[in-house]
Amino acid sequence: MPAHIFDPKATTLPVLRYLVALDEHDHFGRAAAACSVAQPTLSEQISRYERRLGVELVQRLGRGAELSALGRQLAAQARDILNRLQTLEASAGPGEPPFYGPIRMGVIMSLGSSLLPHIGPAIEEAFPKLRWPVREGLTSGLLADLAAGEVDCVVLASVPEIDDSYAQEHLLREEFFAALPATHPFAAAASVDAQELARDQLLLLDDGHCLRGQALAVCGLASGGPGGDFRATSLETLRQLVALGHGVTLLPRLTAELSKHDPRLALRPLRAPGGHRDIVMIWRRGEMREEGFRQLAAVMRRSVGG
Repeated sequence: MPAHIFDPKATTLPVLRYLVALDEHDHFGRAAAACSVAQPTLSEQISRYERRLGVELVQRLGRGAELSALGRQLAAQARDILNRLQTLEASAGPGEPPFYGPIRMGVIMSLGSSLLPHIGPAIEEAFPKLRWPVREGLTSGLLADLAAGEVDCVVLASVPEIDDSYAQEHLLREEFFAALPATHPFAAAASVDAQELARDQLLLLDDGHCLRGQALAVCGLASGGPGGDFRATSLETLRQLVALGHGVTLLPRLTAELSKHDPRLALRPLRAPGGHRDIVMIWRRGEMREEGFRQLAAVMRRSVGG
């Protein structure tokens, strides 16, 4: 692409928004609806942009549309530009440093209810004026929300596919505990072998939860065990099923701590090598609020003994 092609009078924010929307929806009508404009307006603006650049950004497929490889690249850069603009305007608002306004936080579903009692009071004490709305979700959805600028940071179990466009801080290492009915034979033991536990009625979260794959790996299983007919979407449901005697499961440390006073349950550490998950906080690299995110991560880390 020629170096002189940029024209600040012709390059507008709306066309960047239209590219991002088309990347997300692969359809002119749905992209236009997402941008609250008429479909002909969106289509014409993108066509005009293509003519000015002298490249094909969109492959028109009858009623549908798909960005070309170059179009995908430009949409990714446009998304980053829009995210940075949002951060710039937030920093110019009435908020105070180091956050300059609210911090929208995403938290994985298998962590929220056990993490918030720890970090909530600590954040309120350290940053009494900070608003921090929380969104729960699955790892894949939260990472997509972060890339789209719909959340400012996410707290989740460490995943290897995080690339250099994101920064992260380690918060804690959560060991796994065996959760058993109080009358289970293993309840009399000081610790439990994870692979022996897997031969029992092992209850797991549904597909899509990263904790499911982590639990299977700890138990040495490639897929669900004997408890495959049971699928839960929350650790609280798993905990209740175990308490009712329907099987056994693995609980991360923070959830196990919340369950230790339930007389229906027995919680036992796993024998070596055991198992754990690392919890991290992730945000887009280059954020103007990066120092604020690091301060926030430090407060959260201290609150959970990380």
